[in-house]
Amino acid sequence: MASGRRKDTALLAARAGQYRESMPPPALRRHFSRLWSHALHDGPPAMVAIVPDGYCDLLWIDGRLVVAGPDRTAAFPVIRPGATVIGARFAPGAAAPWLKTPLSALVGCSVPLADIGRKDTAEFEARLADCPAPSAATALFSRLLEETARDEEEPARDAAMIFAAADNARPASGLLNRLGMSERQLRRRCHHHFGYGAKTLERIRRFQRFLDLCRKSGAIPLARLALESGFADQPHMTREVGELSTLTPAVILGQLSIRQRAD
Repeated sequence: MASGRRKDTALLAARAGQYRESMPPPALRRHFSRLWSHALHDGPPAMVAIVPDGYCDLLWIDGRLVVAGPDRTAAFPVIRPGATVIGARFAPGAAAPWLKTPLSALVGCSVPLADIGRKDTAEFEARLADCPAPSAATALFSRLLEETARDEEEPARDAAMIFAAADNARPASGLLNRLGMSERQLRRRCHHHFGYGAKTLERIRRFQRFLDLCRKSGAIPLARLALESGFADQPHMTREVGELSTLTPAVILGQLSIRQRAD
């Protein structure tokens, strides 16, 4: 489908059903930043845009455990109307050790967890399949993760620092002295833990700041929204938002703003 049509018809995932997230229990907080569930609306299937956020997620969907790797641009998965997706978002620096896989191998991919070689996958899938309702599956999903967490490697501290710098609009290059790394080492660590380099991570986290401001906004001029998000100007925002999501800033603001949610 042409990208031009996507700009007119795609629906951000947050608007395509009921999305809820929560802090994981203490035993999981080193490895996962959020637990979440997404119950999609019944009815005709919508074109749902999953936009990049710099994270990797573990999902329970359609009877399978699936790893959703980091994205560079929006993905448009086909999801059954009325389905409930349960997920756990890996903390920065935690996914590669947990999966025993560099995230550069998972960029733009959704891979069954069994294909990555987790020996407990079949048992966990069977236990989740026995749950009578999504709420029971969500609780069991968390408990299953806790069962494995005690034996997992510690997340990489340098990856958490790199992510925090990107999240706060501080160039990762400024961390080189603090981390004791060369630019080549920084690039290699970013590709291992995020799937791409520090500059791409910075772009994606700036885009996420833009989304956060849209959610908090009632009606804000796009030029002001660009500056508060960290873009150089409105044309820069329009170009970057379009490349990362295929949507225009105005469309996203219309979907996410406080006024639109109230309507």
